[in-house]
Amino acid sequence: MAAGEENQQGHRAGVYKQKNKGHKHGKHRTKGEIEKDNKGRVSVTALTKKQRREQKRMDRRHQANQHRKNKKDMVLTEKRRLGSKDGPPHLVVVVTLHAGVDAAAVAKLLCSEGAGGLVRQERCVSGVAESFGLILPRFKQRFTLVRPDTADLYALLDLAKMADSLVFVLDPTEGWDSYGDYCLSCLFAQGLPSHVLVGQGAPELSGKRRVESKRALAKILEYRFPDSRLFPLDTEQDALLILRHLSAQRQRKLGFRSRRPHLVAQSVSYTPNTSAPGGAPATGLGTLHVSGYVRGCPLQVDRLVHLTGYGDFQLSQVDAPVDPLPLIFPTTRTAKPGKEGEVDMQVGGDTDAAPVRVLMKADPARRESLQAEAEVDPMDGEQTWPTDTELVEAEEARKVKKLMKVPKGTSDYQASWIGEELDGDAESCDDEDDEDDDDDEIDSNSQTAGSLCGSDEEQEELSPTEPTGADQRYDDHIDEEEEGEGLKRYREARAHELFPDEVDTPLNMPAKNRFQRYRGLKSFRSTPWDPMENLPPDYSRIFQFKSFDRTRRRILAEAAKEEEGAMVGWYVTLHIIDVPPSVMEGVAAGRPLVVVSLMPHEQKMSVMHLLVRRQPNNKDTIKAKEELVFQCGFRRFRASPIFSQHTTADKHKMERFLRQDAPTVVTVYAPITFPPAGTLVFKQRDDGMQDLVATGSLLSCDPQRVVLKRLVLSGHPFKINKHSAVVRYMFFNREDILWFKPVELRTKWGRRGHIKMALGTHGHMKCQFDNQLRSQDTVMMNLFKRAYPRWTYDPYAPIPLPWVKSELSEEIEDADMD
Repeated sequence: MAAGEENQQGHRAGVYKQKNKGHKHGKHRTKGEIEKDNKGRVSVTALTKKQRREQKRMDRRHQANQHRKNKKDMVLTEKRRLGSKDGPPHLVVVVTLHAGVDAAAVAKLLCSEGAGGLVRQERCVSGVAESFGLILPRFKQRFTLVRPDTADLYALLDLAKMADSLVFVLDPTEGWDSYGDYCLSCLFAQGLPSHVLVGQGAPELSGKRRVESKRALAKILEYRFPDSRLFPLDTEQDALLILRHLSAQRQRKLGFRSRRPHLVAQSVSYTPNTSAPGGAPATGLGTLHVSGYVRGCPLQVDRLVHLTGYGDFQLSQVDAPVDPLPLIFPTTRTAKPGKEGEVDMQVGGDTDAAPVRVLMKADPARRESLQAEAEVDPMDGEQTWPTDTELVEAEEARKVKKLMKVPKGTSDYQASWIGEELDGDAESCDDEDDEDDDDDEIDSNSQTAGSLCGSDEEQEELSPTEPTGADQRYDDHIDEEEEGEGLKRYREARAHELFPDEVDTPLNMPAKNRFQRYRGLKSFRSTPWDPMENLPPDYSRIFQFKSFDRTRRRILAEAAKEEEGAMVGWYVTLHIIDVPPSVMEGVAAGRPLVVVSLMPHEQKMSVMHLLVRRQPNNKDTIKAKEELVFQCGFRRFRASPIFSQHTTADKHKMERFLRQDAPTVVTVYAPITFPPAGTLVFKQRDDGMQDLVATGSLLSCDPQRVVLKRLVLSGHPFKINKHSAVVRYMFFNREDILWFKPVELRTKWGRRGHIKMALGTHGHMKCQFDNQLRSQDTVMMNLFKRAYPRWTYDPYAPIPLPWVKSELSEEIEDADMD
C-alpha cells in the first residue's frame, strides 16, 4: 500500500537537478518586476561601487532639476549684481557705424536728466574724453558710458572686448558704411557682447520715405543681426527706454574675459623709479597706479597682469580707495517710488578725507616670475669625454682612405683640408636652405608666370593719350615701388597656384647638396616622423606641456573656485612695477588702458596654433614668414608665422601662401594663452594703415605639431616603353640620381614608380612604373622637410593710423558710379 501511494505522488527532483535557460521571448522586464521576482534578495554584484552609485529615475530627475535651478540662480545673481551697489557699473560703449551719424548727440541724450540719469563723474575712463559716470535712481543702476573714437581701431577693440553692452548707432537709410562694416567684422571676430541697435534721425524723413527706409534697413540688418530689434533714439523718452533695456537684457559671456580678472583704467598716474633695487642707478622705469572696478573674477596680487599693447608686469600691492560712483540705499523710504529721494547718491569729491586702505601686498616668495623663455645651457647635451668604443671607431675611420679628386701634386695634408672645405660649403648651404628655397621658387615661378602672360613683342601697342587732371591726381597717390612689389607677389602666388611646390633643380651645384635637408616619404599619411628630431635652437627657449588639454582643464577649474583677492565690483588701485614711460604716452595720446590678470603659465613662450580663415573682401597675397599683427584674446603682438593645412593627421602640409578658400592653421612663437580666444590678423601697409586679412580662434599650444614643407622636382619622359621610361630634366648628373634613387616617383596622371638605374652622366635615368606613361604626363618626386616659424615676436604692436576717407577713394567711388 505504501509503495502504491509513492508511485502515485511521482518523482521529486533533488537540489542538483539541471535547470536550463528560459526562452528569450523578447519582452523587457522593468526594474519593478525584477525587484518583485527577487523578493528582496540582493546579489553580490549589487555591492560594488558601480552599483552603489546608481540612482533611481526620480532621484536622477530631482538632481537634474536641482542643477538647473542652481545654474539659473547663479545667472540671475550675476545679472542683478551688474550695475548695482554690489557690482561694477554697467560699462556701455557707444559705437557709431556711419560717418553721417551724430555720435555726440547720442551720448548727450543718454546722459540727459530728462532720461532719468544723473551725471556724477565726467571723463571716468582714462584716455577717453567722452566718458560719463551715470546713476539712474529709477532703476537703482549705475552706468559708465564711453564713446571712443571709431577711427582708432585698437581703442575701439580694447573697449569693446571689456564692455558689458554695445550701443550701435546706425543711419536710418543706409545702416552702416564701408568702414562701419569693417569695424563689425573685427568686433564679431574677437567676440561680441550684449548689444543694442539704435537708429537716429528717422522722424526727419517724410512718411513714405520713412516706410521705405525702415524696410530697407530691416533687410540690411538681417545679414549681421538677424534677431535684433532696432530702437529709435531721438528724444529723452527713447533714451530712457534704451537704458532700461540695457539694465534688463541678457548678458552674453565671452570666454577669455569671464575667466580672468580685468579692469578698464579710470584714473592713471605714473611715478618714476628713483633707484633700482639694491641701490643700483635708475633704469628709466617706474610704478604705474591704475584705478578701476574689478570685473570677471577675483583678482590676486601675486598674479601677473598684462597691459594690452605693452606687455606683462608684476604687482606690488592693491589699494582700496573711495568709490567715485557710489550707490547707497537708505534704511527708511519716505519718498514715493520713482522719485529721486528713494536713492541716496554721494559724489566722490570727498575722497581726500577718507584714508586709502591697503588690501593686499605681494609676497616675493609666492609672486609669479616674469620669465618668458627657458634658460638655455650651451653645454647641455655636450659630451665631456669620448668613450672607449667611440675612440676605437674614430681610429678605424681614420685609417680608411677616402677616394677624392684633388689637383695634381696635392699632398695628403692638403687633401684633408680640401675635404673639410667641401664639408663647410655643404654646411653653409644647409644653413641658407630656407632662403635659397624661396629665391629659387621666386625665379622659377616668375619665369613661368611671365611665359603665361606672353612676351612684350606679342602684345598690341597702344597709342599714348594725354593724361587728364584726374589721372595726374590718381598717379600722385600711387607708390611705384609698392606697386612693383605687389606685382611680384601676385605672380608668385599665381605660379604657385598653377604649379604647386614645383622647384627647378639648380645647374650650378649638386641637387643632393641643395636639398640635403629634405627626405622622401613613401606615404605622407602613414610614414612616421619623429617630432623630437633635429629641433632648431629656438625650441630650447620655449616651454611645453606634457598634456596641454589636461593642464588647461585643471587651471580653469582652479580659477573658477578662486574666492580670495579683490572681489568683483570693488574699486581698487593697482601698483604695477617696472613699467616703461611709453604707457603714459599712449594714455596721453587718448588711448584707453586695459589691464588683464594672467593665469599661471600665460607669460611663457611656446608654439601657438591659430585656426583662421581669410576675409572675403581682402585679396592681398600673404606669404609665409611675413610679419603680421595678431590680436589673440587680450594680447596684441607682431610675429612671423607659417601656414599649414587643418587636418586630423599627425603630419600637416605647409602652405606657402595664406589660402582664400579653406581654413588654415597659423603657427607662431607667442606667449601661452588658454582657449577660447578670438583671433584677428592684420597686415601693416607702408603708409601706416592696417588691413584685416583673416579672422578665427585660438586652436592649441603644441610644439610637437609636425608641419612639413613639400618640394616637387619634375622631369619629362624622353622615351616611353610598356612599363618603363627614360626621364630627363629632373637631375643633371649621375651622383644625384643615385642619391635620390630610394625615393618613390609619381606622375600628374596617377602613375607610381621608382628609379631603376642611371643612364650616362647627364641626368638621364631609367624609371619603372606600374603602367605605361603618356607622352604629355610629367614625372615628379616629392621631398619633405619640417618647417618652423621665425622668432620675431614683439609685444609692442604698431599703432595704425586713424582711418580717414581720402580724396583718392572718393574719386574712385565717383568713377565706379559713372
